[in-house]
Amino acid sequence: MLISLQSIKTLLLHVLACGGLAETVSGEVLDLSPRTNASEIVTWDEYSVMIRGERIMFYSGEVHPFRLPSPGSWLDVFQKIKAAGFTGVSFYLMWALLEGEPGHVRTDGVFALEEFFRAASDAGIYLLARPGPYINAETSGGGFPGWVQRVSGLIRSNNPKFTEIIRPYLSHVGQLIADAQVSNGGPVILVQPENEYSICSDYTTPESTTACLEPEYMATVEEILREAGVNVPFISNDVAPVGNWAPGSSAGAVDIYGIDVYPLDWSSGCMDPQNWKRGHFPLDRLNFSLHNSLSPNTPFSVVEGQGGAADFWGGVGVDVCAEMVDHKFARVFNKFLYGMRATVLNLYMMFGGTNWGNLGHPKGYTSYDTGAAISENRLLGREKYYELKLQGFFLQSSPSYLISHPDDGTLGEYTDTDTLMVNRLKGEETTYYVTRHAQYDTMLSQSYYLTVPTKLGQFKVPQLGGSLTLEGRDSKIHVTDYPVGNTTLIYSTAEILAWRGFPSKTVLLLYGSDQETHEFALPRGLGCPTVVEGPPVKCQPDESISVINAVLRPGRRVLRFNSSLEIYLLERSEAYKYWVVDVPAPPPVERFTSPSRLASTELSVIVRGGYLIRSATFNATSLYLSGDVNSTTEIEIVGAPRVPEQLFFNGKAIETLVEAARVTGIVQYTSPNITLPTLSQLHWHHIDSLPEISAQYNDENWIICNKLYSNNTRNLTTPTSLYAGDYGFHSGSLLYRGHFNSSGGESSFSILTQGGDGFGHSVWLDSIFLGSWVGSAGIGSRNQTFDFSEKLEPGTSHVLTILIDHMGLRDNWEADGEGMREPHGILEYALRSSCKRTDISWRMTGNIGGESYLDHSRGPLNEGAMFAERSGLHLPGAPFTSWEKGSPLQGLDQAGVHIFGSAFNLSLPTGYDIPISLNIANITHSALEGGAVPNFRVQIFLNGWQVGKYISNLGPQSRYVLPEGILNHHGMNYLALTLWSLDETGAKLGGFTLEVDGILQSGKKPVSLVTGSGFTERPKGLY
Repeated sequence: MLISLQSIKTLLLHVLACGGLAETVSGEVLDLSPRTNASEIVTWDEYSVMIRGERIMFYSGEVHPFRLPSPGSWLDVFQKIKAAGFTGVSFYLMWALLEGEPGHVRTDGVFALEEFFRAASDAGIYLLARPGPYINAETSGGGFPGWVQRVSGLIRSNNPKFTEIIRPYLSHVGQLIADAQVSNGGPVILVQPENEYSICSDYTTPESTTACLEPEYMATVEEILREAGVNVPFISNDVAPVGNWAPGSSAGAVDIYGIDVYPLDWSSGCMDPQNWKRGHFPLDRLNFSLHNSLSPNTPFSVVEGQGGAADFWGGVGVDVCAEMVDHKFARVFNKFLYGMRATVLNLYMMFGGTNWGNLGHPKGYTSYDTGAAISENRLLGREKYYELKLQGFFLQSSPSYLISHPDDGTLGEYTDTDTLMVNRLKGEETTYYVTRHAQYDTMLSQSYYLTVPTKLGQFKVPQLGGSLTLEGRDSKIHVTDYPVGNTTLIYSTAEILAWRGFPSKTVLLLYGSDQETHEFALPRGLGCPTVVEGPPVKCQPDESISVINAVLRPGRRVLRFNSSLEIYLLERSEAYKYWVVDVPAPPPVERFTSPSRLASTELSVIVRGGYLIRSATFNATSLYLSGDVNSTTEIEIVGAPRVPEQLFFNGKAIETLVEAARVTGIVQYTSPNITLPTLSQLHWHHIDSLPEISAQYNDENWIICNKLYSNNTRNLTTPTSLYAGDYGFHSGSLLYRGHFNSSGGESSFSILTQGGDGFGHSVWLDSIFLGSWVGSAGIGSRNQTFDFSEKLEPGTSHVLTILIDHMGLRDNWEADGEGMREPHGILEYALRSSCKRTDISWRMTGNIGGESYLDHSRGPLNEGAMFAERSGLHLPGAPFTSWEKGSPLQGLDQAGVHIFGSAFNLSLPTGYDIPISLNIANITHSALEGGAVPNFRVQIFLNGWQVGKYISNLGPQSRYVLPEGILNHHGMNYLALTLWSLDETGAKLGGFTLEVDGILQSGKKPVSLVTGSGFTERPKGLY
């Protein structure tokens, strides 16, 4: 993901002033000759990607399989993306999850990719694979395994020690990707080697921005992938459009040059969501001429267009992020990119998912929802999803867009006001006019007229009265000479939703906002329409055209022209209800989007439905639809290859009414009886998870901290390294015990710890609690001094116990960055005494086994150092009923850690999609007695999977999605919470509940329960 760059404005101004980059830094002339993929199935030119010779709009959304550890739900997400008119999905793989143990790349269970590829094919989604090795993606270490810290020399470089360690990983996943290429019958059509390998640590000038990049390194990554069998095109994502890795630029050049576009600053969270001036990538700094100067023979490609926004510990929450990048954002900023004829556009994120099991970076909390179109619980509750659907169907219906020629925008040339900017895209016949506010963040509406040439003359529209209106924070695409089946739309100020031709008629869907005046014109021969439904329209035929003018109202108008053309004029909220569904075609197209569908009258269905239409299939005279409804819903077949005699929804016949070739049916919604267990009334048990502070605890099997050297970025200032990564611990929590013999003068203990943003620590001397650092947003290290209540007796033995929360490793975004090497653990310490400094011998532990982790089913990052985790008490089958009775609502009466466990049974009805979340009563911003907020941290383990982390004094997250498949909807579940009180007075939950997020009568396939290892006695020598 993109990180804030203060110098991007200066850099882009420099590029534009110089007319783009025609040469490499070394002065070598770029080789801009077109290239063809070896398999000859995926090709490209300056306009678009082509599959088997057919141009496609690669309209894609980002989805990370590792952020939804329930493979049975992947198809659901793909179908929802496909249903919105998307043709593709981009996905990262996270090296740190797959090779947590050096030399052992594990891609089985939830980390297997075969089901992901199969689900994409079943839904008809092409894939862009982005395996890294670096991904950023707000993951721990930017995706690098923690053990990479110990590799000497520069990482992300052609350093032989680094290229040696990336080879096994890239070879392994490269072969999996190669097996799933379209040339092998799979869905993968593009691969991105490395990620955002574009910016150096010193990016103060354009020259320094890319000075550290190593072409040989990029070439090595690509070579490994090619050797693994990858033969589809390579694509890049340049953080700033300066031409890094454009074809012919240098060794390591890719086939297709791509860029990142984040109009609103990603790195500052979601504060002030209505402030569109906060961005570091102003829209007037990017234009099509710049692209042509960098890579004229490849399509304009945006590999990361902003589809979400990251939020951080102490932030405002995902709902505010969703507000920031909402439907209005999508209308303005996506259409800005269409104005430059972006034909590869991937929105980051489309479905964000969850940072389960400590996979996230230090700044981010558990949810990675990002305000994406599909929320973390897989629901479609955000208007942005339906806005993106309008755009997706338009792009599918407009193949001439792919070969149009954009300009860089004009003021006052096509409108009667210079407050509007128009980007014209001229095709051989059709012309597109992308119209937006010159002051793109304005809240004000603007009335205007549009003056455009057509093949039948120039027109100033609207001709029949009224004026056009562009609302604040909106953008429109007007068209001229737009083909619709056997006729042509001479012009339209209403936007195109979609059109399809059927044997009996052609159907065109147009839309706009409520109360807007819109006008369109058709060839005169079609005459004036019969208004089949809705209020009248103005119609005026002249010598060459028929002009239709209407003020939009809620609902729709249905207009029929000579019985061969039907036009639906829709108010926007009505347009959201329409779905253009692909009927399976013969192999190899099947459910994949293909322009040939427009030429066929047999391969699509237009449905007016409700919440979601997933798929459509004809069988003889019956039409089978699958989808979801959340209320009793009328289904209308607006257009189909033939009039179905019988209509089925989710396999059940529904009563239909056929009237004048209009087919409607009612899907009855039946509200199911759902009873969720009341968590507070379950039988809870708990056990101490910090026995290490007792005098009897024996840590002789812990790792001795005796390393005299560290490869981390901070030089050692302790006698031996106390950096967790040097001993193989990279996630969760860290636990240290320091043994010393008192000299008799010790009066205090000072310590400097580091755990990443928002981390905390607690310190004990023997069993006496000294204090905690409770954590603060944006603070990754802390120096504290703890006074002893009394001086220690000479010659007595003592133990200091330090528990540190490891929040994940820093990402490594700059190409020459070393941020992931930043050490976590104890950086410095001192015993204060009246005489000499007393030596301390240290031992430490973390997740059981460290890099040789035991739980392969959940991967290397799911567990931390707490005793309950090391001994497996968070796993299903743990003997929790033998523990002491007690609830998290009773909590602890002192500082420390306990694990609380209970079990509950679910029996949810089949045929429904019922996302469930766990809600913790949020006291983050609530004052309790005396205005104090209790400081505690909770890890949520569901059937052994760490699905959430709650920090009482930071927030903002207090609601945690429990993914189906991890949550057993039809049987027993084990819920365990580790409660870490950082306060001397203890801590308890204010409340916690299971809550239903939504109830959908659903056509999604059943989700299988994910298999994970259960509790067995672990070797005590390991913990």
